[in-house]
Amino acid sequence: MTDTTTLDLGPQTRVVARLAGAVTDDQLSASTPCPDLAVRNLLGHLLGLSVAFRDAGRKDLGPTTDTDPGSALPDLGPGWREELPKVLDEVAEAWRAPDAWTGMTRAGGLDLPGAVAGAVAVNELVIHAWDLAVATGQPYAPDPAALQMSYDFLRAAADDDDRGGGIFGPVIPVPDEAPMLDRAVGLSGRAPGWRP
Repeated sequence: MTDTTTLDLGPQTRVVARLAGAVTDDQLSASTPCPDLAVRNLLGHLLGLSVAFRDAGRKDLGPTTDTDPGSALPDLGPGWREELPKVLDEVAEAWRAPDAWTGMTRAGGLDLPGAVAGAVAVNELVIHAWDLAVATGQPYAPDPAALQMSYDFLRAAADDDDRGGGIFGPVIPVPDEAPMLDRAVGLSGRAPGWRP
């Protein structure tokens, strides 16, 4: 990523909000492609990461940007159906500011260049939306620009011996002719054919 890379997260955050809004209460305990995370935990993670990356984009550093996302099992409060779409709108708005993508910021307790933090945010929104869609049996078409940024980010991380500090599982081989979403999912360490 370079300091000139920017993307409007709004189209992808709206996709995430639509998927989350269609989740029924009965589906909250369903399994997801994320080991140890039920749908409710995945939604809690999406809420937490959206708050963290909203604040990272605003360069409003503090507890929300310092917390390791793996430090506790995320869960949902009673007002999550109203809170999640609101925070998704806020994260998109924060990253519309050109200076969100420049300089340094912090997310998950890690200091990152703004462009890298933005790419991580996009990747989280693209891949976890896929997790949510397949876990709840919903069709999923990510924002094409967000998918491209996610794919490029994951492809670069695939060559990293550390694989992003252990945040990704081993790459799942996917044919070169497969759709880009399937290839991105495989690069993230998930099997594109996963079903509950």
